Amino acid sequence: MKPAHWILIASLYVTQFLPVSFFFMGLPAILRAQGKTLEEIGALYLLGFVWVFKILWAPLIDRVSFGRLGHYRGWLIVMQTAMVGMLLIISQIDGLGNFPLLVMLGLVLTVFSATQDIATDAITCRLLPAETRGIGNSIQVAGGLIGIMLGGGATLSLYPQIGWAGCFLLMAAVLCACLVQILFFKEPSIGGGGVVQQRVPYSRIWRIWREPGMGTWALLMMIVPLGVGMIFAMLSPMLVDIGWSLEAVGFTLNIVGSLVGLAAVSVTGVLIKKFGRRPILIATAFIQAAIILSVLPLASGSTALAMILPGVVLVFLIYNPVATVMLTIMMDRTTLGSEGTDFTVQYSLYSFMGFLSGAVALQVAGAAGYPVIVALAAVLAVVAGLLAIRLYRAEPRSPSLDHDVAGSYAAAAQARG
Repeated sequence: MKPAHWILIASLYVTQFLPVSFFFMGLPAILRAQGKTLEEIGALYLLGFVWVFKILWAPLIDRVSFGRLGHYRGWLIVMQTAMVGMLLIISQIDGLGNFPLLVMLGLVLTVFSATQDIATDAITCRLLPAETRGIGNSIQVAGGLIGIMLGGGATLSLYPQIGWAGCFLLMAAVLCACLVQILFFKEPSIGGGGVVQQRVPYSRIWRIWREPGMGTWALLMMIVPLGVGMIFAMLSPMLVDIGWSLEAVGFTLNIVGSLVGLAAVSVTGVLIKKFGRRPILIATAFIQAAIILSVLPLASGSTALAMILPGVVLVFLIYNPVATVMLTIMMDRTTLGSEGTDFTVQYSLYSFMGFLSGAVALQVAGAAGYPVIVALAAVLAVVAGLLAIRLYRAEPRSPSLDHDVAGSYAAAAQARG
């Protein structure tokens, strides 16, 4: 694959997470400083469910082409342009004074971002051969982390100097730089023809689960994100409860955590390419359990930095590698011609379980305490590891899970059309 393609993939994942992370991580701090209630700020987090329900229009992305603009390339151009336009509009409104309008425009922006993500995932599936998908998904996760650092960290830090309009104009400028890359990108077509033609029915959303091995794989996608998702959701309130300032929590989780995650995913991609999906999936699942238990001192109320910081850092060290190997296998489970739908269906299930686990963990922790949730999360991580072993026993030559034969799966998928 050309170097320009790697750069484009990274840019797409950075830019689609950049404005969304500002809404989810930077804007809440600004709104709280302006006196907004927690209930009002909570409305922003409901926008995240757009990324879960994007499954509803994923087949449309696979079916509709844009003529000379290309198929997925056309969607990327339209959505990137739409996001730039929406950022320019938001920069000109009084978002702090007219909060309902801000939420409405934020919803539209999130829909554009989620739609671009469908097209980005599809074009990434098509560009990446099986042997480089581990590295490709490392770039995907890393791009999201960089987007979070820029949108939730850097842009927020610049807010006192450049103000409301400046923040949104700056994000629009970054997206414009990526748009230029898309305009110079030549989209690969099916079978080497001139036009990409797609006829993906909406029934593909549930038909994909009928394919061999998808039942066990679906169960694994539901279990894997539970343990680490529960811990991830509790990190902020646990740190606040032991007396950390909001600034310290934000810096540790958004900046330090993201940097640790970047280092971890870069290594994960190389390991997947060298050893294959199977050992990395099983290893990360069981390592999760040990790392989750390292958070027990924090969950028990310890304030000693030497006791709690290693656990916090280790959560980021495993959270992103787990996502990387899972996303890699999701790509292997896509069929040529319906990449957007196939990947989105799987990712929606995976991300929904992550959202759900975090919400449930916070509710249960209020009644049972943090240590109980940590213990439960560790048990779920062990279950995920055992389930991963079972999956491989059921599919000893599963091309979607073994990089040595992943190419045969792609060939079979192309033959099915």
